[in-house]
Amino acid sequence: MGVTMRAPCKRSGEKEVQEEEVAAAAGRLAGAPEAEECSDVDSDSDREMEGIRGPGGLVKDTLYLRSCQAHSVVPASCFLRQGSTPELNLRHHGLGPQGARALASALTSNPYVKRLDLRDNGLCGAGVEALAGALSKSSTICDVDLSENQMGVVGAQAICAALMVNPTMQKVQLAGNGLEEHAAQYLAELLLAHTGLKSLDLSYNQLTDHAGEILGPALAENTGLTELNISWNHLRGPGAVAFARGLEANIFLRVLDISYNGFGDPGAAAVGEALKTNNVLEELNMSNNRISAVGALSLGLGLGVNQTLRILVEIQVDREFDDLACSVKRLSLSDCGGWLPHLTLATSTSRVLGLTMPYYHLSLQ
Repeated sequence: MGVTMRAPCKRSGEKEVQEEEVAAAAGRLAGAPEAEECSDVDSDSDREMEGIRGPGGLVKDTLYLRSCQAHSVVPASCFLRQGSTPELNLRHHGLGPQGARALASALTSNPYVKRLDLRDNGLCGAGVEALAGALSKSSTICDVDLSENQMGVVGAQAICAALMVNPTMQKVQLAGNGLEEHAAQYLAELLLAHTGLKSLDLSYNQLTDHAGEILGPALAENTGLTELNISWNHLRGPGAVAFARGLEANIFLRVLDISYNGFGDPGAAAVGEALKTNNVLEELNMSNNRISAVGALSLGLGLGVNQTLRILVEIQVDREFDDLACSVKRLSLSDCGGWLPHLTLATSTSRVLGLTMPYYHLSLQ
């Protein structure tokens, strides 16, 4: 997954514009500003909407158009064409904070949207704050993607507060938003308060070991999340261990991606210990975590007790693992908690800087 880089966001000092009265908003769309073209629909179709939609659609569209005019932004024609379809996809539209404010006004009167995709729109903290108000009141939106919007801690605080009062939300994507340890506290509060949230994507952020120490206890207490992606962060050292201990106590999570974090051998050992107790997790991705042969074997001992894990994504180790794997196979069953997984080594090759290099995969059978 790639992350789009944008210039630093600046918070706008302009005041929010009050929404127009619904009665004043109802009217014809013929005089509306020209909307930007959506790639999969001809722009002429905007004119065809006049007289076709019911009163609710006309009110929604007119409210959006007037809000765009008030905020001096070009309307997104994709929103005008959305009609009663459940998904609103505005990714890569360059809405910015002002566009987010205009959209937020219209979302409050839209009963159709269930999935909202605003990935890569340069919303920044100010834009996410504006949308948070609409999301906190929505009774229909259950899936939102705010990835790659540079929301930072300001946006994280706003969106977490909004979601905590909205039990409808089930899936949230916040990848690539520059979230650091200061945002971890708000994320932890969300995990503790929102029992209906099923899927959370925090990948490609800047969450450090201290963030792991905050999120770990929250994960232990969470009673709803079934899928968590926290790959491509900086959970290392004590933070990785604390996060793994949270996994040990969690009884709901089914899918966990902690790849590309630098867990190292201490983190791998902690995950191994967690797997001895956790009998709910089914899929675990621990690839590219600086785990040596020793750490892989520590993890393997935990897998020897675990009864539910079906998929463990590759762990790259070096040739010394071959000898160590043979040694662990000779351990008595009693030393391994009653059942020892069958360790299979599959040799593969990877091209790095033009050189073909061998590496190994640890798999369970």
